[in-house]
Amino acid sequence: MRLVGAGLGRTGTHSLKIALEQILGAPCYHMVEVFEHPEHIALWQDAVDGHPVDCETLMDGFAAGVDWPVVGFWADFATAFPDAVVLLSTRSSAAAWWKSANETIFAVSRRGTPDDAVLRAQMHMILGLFDRFTPAWNDADAAQRAYDAHNAHVRATVPSDRLVEWQPGDGWEPLCAALGVPVPAEPFPHVNTTDEFRAMTGLV
Repeated sequence: MRLVGAGLGRTGTHSLKIALEQILGAPCYHMVEVFEHPEHIALWQDAVDGHPVDCETLMDGFAAGVDWPVVGFWADFATAFPDAVVLLSTRSSAAAWWKSANETIFAVSRRGTPDDAVLRAQMHMILGLFDRFTPAWNDADAAQRAYDAHNAHVRATVPSDRLVEWQPGDGWEPLCAALGVPVPAEPFPHVNTTDEFRAMTGLV
């Protein structure tokens, strides 16, 4: 593992996944990987339930991890992979993050229990992650306070020479400098906007 993502979902993490895979030449774990690895759901659920995180198994074959569920246990992964960069991706404000999260991942989570058994298990795990973040994740004020508290905790606990902060719009340079890789010539990827997410998940 070269990089552990400590930034919450809806902070450009899907774009980061694509970018990191390009500059590292290896897969980056993201929530979408859980769909590809349903055998991981039980491992993540064990972690949500308070059991030790099976970092080696979950990250086998991956050079980085961003987004939920990784961010729910970022400190465990940072400890398991002490040479990895810790990346804190954020948005311009807690309010901007809440607007994006509320209209996408939280909106999907409010739709109820899926009929498919695998999707139902995944949703149960995701709701557990959100409850660990804050039991009041459906409340705008509480969620924004939890967002600020999460970011403050990362900044307070990760040594400055290991921590990289990044916001959508910062592009390749902070990532490439931290990882010691060349800056690609092509534009930084920009995917999974709120409108794209809502269209993909049938929220519109």
